[in-house]
Amino acid sequence: MRNLLLFLFCSLVSHHLRSQSALGVWQAIDETTNEPRSHIEIYEKNGLLYGRIIKLLMHPADSKCQKCNGDLKDKPVVGMLVIFGLTAIDGKWKEGDILDPENGNYYGCTIWLEPGHSDALKVRGTHWTGISRTQTWSRIK
Repeated sequence: MRNLLLFLFCSLVSHHLRSQSALGVWQAIDETTNEPRSHIEIYEKNGLLYGRIIKLLMHPADSKCQKCNGDLKDKPVVGMLVIFGLTAIDGKWKEGDILDPENGNYYGCTIWLEPGHSDALKVRGTHWTGISRTQTWSRIK
């Protein structure tokens, strides 16, 4: 009985901690159509955050990154790493990059949870010119 209670407690604490962080699966929205675009899994590795596309919603699952350069050219988009090396700084994750497979461009990236809404993730990509755009992603439960 004690083991069952310990397991339940650990499960609840684990769920609460995940819901308070950016870790997990998020639904990205297309800025033009406001339709769900893809599911992105954000995970931690060596103290940094990374994200990969795990599901496409607007394109076929076997879509390739035609506009990417280098090693990513014509590689499958599903499974592709699109968020790179974000560091936790002052309640946000920053100083990393995000790849937009639609155009093959990389942008500086900052993400943070919307205050009071652990299911709303703000994702800001910043071009080297300083121009930025921010999207709101929704947590997939």
